[in-house]
Amino acid sequence: MKRVFDILLALLLLPFFLIPMIIVGILVKATSKGPVLYWSDRIGKNNVIYSMPKFRSMRVDTPDVATHLLENPSSYLSSIGGFLRSSSLDELPQLFSIIKGDMSFVGPRPALYNQDDLIALRSESGVEKLLPGVTGWAQINGRDEVSIPEKVRLDVEYMHHQSLWFDIKILYITFLKVVKRIGVTH
Repeated sequence: MKRVFDILLALLLLPFFLIPMIIVGILVKATSKGPVLYWSDRIGKNNVIYSMPKFRSMRVDTPDVATHLLENPSSYLSSIGGFLRSSSLDELPQLFSIIKGDMSFVGPRPALYNQDDLIALRSESGVEKLLPGVTGWAQINGRDEVSIPEKVRLDVEYMHHQSLWFDIKILYITFLKVVKRIGVTH
């Protein structure tokens, strides 16, 4: 049921997001050097690595680590990168990852391939069996301000309470937070 919901919602949203995606792609290309998309190696279901697309919001010389680990993350943002991140427009290409089956709309946010602490805690708790999501219970309960152990605790809570209605609730709260720009630090 979750997969059917993901595909139907993605196909429903794709026509609405296609024009904004084209505009964002043109803006990224016009305002910075490098490719329009950034392909990030992420940990998917069962700890399998996959490539997740995002609109590139940072310079091409940015170190390959989680943004919160950078000493001054804003210094690496492209001229429109801050806007792309705060509006979550950089996440739009993940619609294709949902259609492909690498991601779901709702699930634990996919860890970077080098976030060993997060990967280990998720593996110990069984969370690695879930399909990663564009948004999740941990994201609407603190996003980047949440510690890794707390993030995993929230992921486990989601795992034990998964349902279509819980996913719809998470999507609704995510929508409100994106529109109001709540919890955006970079």
